[in-house]
Amino acid sequence: MSKLTAADIERLRVRLSEEHAALRQELAGELARSAEARHVGLAGQVHDRGDEAVADLLGDLEIAGIDRHVMRIRQVEAALEAIAGGRYGLCRACRAPIGLARLQVDPAVPRCIQCQTLVEQGRHAPTL
Repeated sequence: MSKLTAADIERLRVRLSEEHAALRQELAGELARSAEARHVGLAGQVHDRGDEAVADLLGDLEIAGIDRHVMRIRQVEAALEAIAGGRYGLCRACRAPIGLARLQVDPAVPRCIQCQTLVEQGRHAPTL
């Protein structure tokens, strides 16, 4: 597996920074829309149990979208911190290098393919 060059890391850092800014902007928009929806009082306008269930589902979907954005922001921030700390490109579980091809697909990926496979199989990745 080839070692990441400084140019590789810089390209990935730029992508991460751009994604971070875009995610924060999207999250701000979602939060604003969510606040507006609460002011409209969708749940307070329901007339039967079916309407109430739909209102609850819509609220849950908003929360799930916000949660996804927050989790991704945390992943991106962790990758940016790893770059700043000189640990970028190393699996957080086993410290093996993560391949450039994998990082190009997702620059915020936290684990090597072997440890990620273990996690997806419901097994624990190594912990250091």
